[in-house]
Amino acid sequence: MKKTSGYYLFLLWIAGFLFFSCKEVQPYLNTKLSFEERADDLLSRLTIEEKAELMRYDSPAIDRLGIPAYNWWNECLHGVGRSGLATVFPQAIGMAAMWDSQQMSEIATAISDEARAKHHDYVSKGKRGIYQGLTFWTPNINIFRDPRWGRGMETYGEDPFLTAELAIPFIKGLQGDDPKHLKLVATVKHFAVHSGPESTRHSFDVYPSDYDLAETYLPHFKRSVQEAGAYSVMCAYNRLRGEPCCGDKYLEDLLRNKWGFNGYIVSDCGAISDFYRENAHHIVNTPEEASAKAVKAGTDLNCGDTYAKGLIEAVKQNLITEAELDVSVKRLLLARFKLGMFDPDSEVKYAQIPIEVVDSENHRVLALQAARKSMVLLKNDNNLLPFSKEVKKVAVIGPNADDNEVLLGNYNGYPSKGITPLKGIIEKLPHAEVAFAQGCTLAEKFPYFTVIPADYFYTDKTLQTKGLNVESTPKSRKDNLVDNIFAQ
Repeated sequence: MKKTSGYYLFLLWIAGFLFFSCKEVQPYLNTKLSFEERADDLLSRLTIEEKAELMRYDSPAIDRLGIPAYNWWNECLHGVGRSGLATVFPQAIGMAAMWDSQQMSEIATAISDEARAKHHDYVSKGKRGIYQGLTFWTPNINIFRDPRWGRGMETYGEDPFLTAELAIPFIKGLQGDDPKHLKLVATVKHFAVHSGPESTRHSFDVYPSDYDLAETYLPHFKRSVQEAGAYSVMCAYNRLRGEPCCGDKYLEDLLRNKWGFNGYIVSDCGAISDFYRENAHHIVNTPEEASAKAVKAGTDLNCGDTYAKGLIEAVKQNLITEAELDVSVKRLLLARFKLGMFDPDSEVKYAQIPIEVVDSENHRVLALQAARKSMVLLKNDNNLLPFSKEVKKVAVIGPNADDNEVLLGNYNGYPSKGITPLKGIIEKLPHAEVAFAQGCTLAEKFPYFTVIPADYFYTDKTLQTKGLNVESTPKSRKDNLVDNIFAQ
């Protein structure tokens, strides 16, 4: 009886072995094939509705093909952003002040280590939402020329050469050096000439000279593509010489045909809806027209809801063909294959990075080094700095001196410990009397009218006689002009 049972168990084992050995592995899951072959195979299995869904930044799962949900929106401007605990490095403009390309590479490597570790930890818990992926909308390499632009602190400054010199090692550090898989996807933004007044970015039409375009606004993008291999580009909100950047075939031609870019283009968030919105560019009338125009100009991925609203209808209205969608969908699939999203973790080098790297001691030391290098001392009369540790009294004055939020910048993560200037001085001078005064309120918290008590006004330098002296002089034409400017 025991021999008979063993015989049947053996037959079952043989049957199971043959079943699993002969079971067909779909080509898109066959890691022995090239990414191109796998992407082509998977593309051939998609319906047109599924293709349109894959062109959304918040792509839903396609369960029948084993394609998990994926949100393409992630940030790592100076550390993994908006995703909980992370090492926070100096803001981009601060990192630029280091003038240290090697340090930029080390910072980017630390950031990408943390990003990879966090992503795989999220996936292990069934989480695939926003700020949990591997495609990062970083770095911002626009040129900081106009103080009315609200995002200059995200950039490396006003010089295109310095910007390229710092962006290249940063991009390489994010994307890694593995010959098969990308560590992350770095997205250079915002293409192009996007650094004008923030308040008009959704309707602004930029007309730079050919010289300024070639010398100032394009060379660092070109070098980021050709020398760093940036795999993604984000098109800007504004128009360039009449065309919205996310629907501009001239810009796509520069990228793909002139510079050899072979990655994908993603829109800034809501940029494609600007094509038809009344208070924006309004160069077309419907989401269908906007979707077709953007895809035809090479914008593969939509941050926003325009493709969700209009892409399928655009095909039905013969504004664009399914074959044209296929070009974009394949680019997006290739990015996901290159990141190892359809491969076993055991075959992806970067999937092995442990979660313990996040906010690790080594990364905190690197952040401290970067913070020290980023500081710029404009003037040091009489060698006032550094303070002697024998100093007995120190006054720390200013609204940012003890504000943890100011330490974080924007597009930021959250460190386990933040040290404000006040806390740092207290720790550095434990035997000194350290006094703190806010000094003034930040502008956004000021009331429109502030009453200053009369007791604070004096008419003489000895501060003995209270009062206020008022002197009136005729205004010059220039004074009136200045008043008119501020009145606007």
